[in-house]
Amino acid sequence: MTSGAACGRMGTTRPRRQETTVRTLIVTAFTSLDGVVEAPGGEPGYRNAGWTFRTVEFDEAVYEIKGREQEETTALLLGRTSYQAFAPVWPTMDDFAGYNAMPRYVVSTTLEQDDERWPATILRSLDDVAALKRTDGGPIAVHGSATLARSLADAGLVDRYHLLVFPVLLGAGKRLFSDTDKDEQRLAVLEAQTYGNGVTKLVYDVVR
Repeated sequence: MTSGAACGRMGTTRPRRQETTVRTLIVTAFTSLDGVVEAPGGEPGYRNAGWTFRTVEFDEAVYEIKGREQEETTALLLGRTSYQAFAPVWPTMDDFAGYNAMPRYVVSTTLEQDDERWPATILRSLDDVAALKRTDGGPIAVHGSATLARSLADAGLVDRYHLLVFPVLLGAGKRLFSDTDKDEQRLAVLEAQTYGNGVTKLVYDVVR
């Protein structure tokens, strides 16, 4: 008699391994074909600022995913620079009502306090981000925050990418991915669509 048969006859079952559920961390970005994500909306200080609208014809269909993100996201995660840029502006924008109502977190070792106009919880390390992912709740979205996004990816904390790839080459500028020497990372395509103005939507899950 096998041990499995014996267990079956005795009415016992082997204990199941308990799985830890973590919140999905999504990096969402406008990016050029060569991977630049700096100043897509015209932020000052960058030579090609505003490249998402200066060089590409507007197509409302491209931005469907942005509305969906706001509906599905349950928390925002930002780096210090993006947080300080968004805090004076986003609270005044009706288009961002959903984001303004949800919890916000900013990752920084130098930020002394959050902005009272747009309160946020300050996280001091990537370990704090990992702990946040283990809390109850739904998806967490990273907007802007190129430096943070690279660090999160290198630390294996990113679960999904929402990318709108614009048909432009920008050369210099902050990039979405780092040049860290590391093992390859496979991605699984969830959505892919190219619009009439040449912008391509790519949604990837990180394969683990």
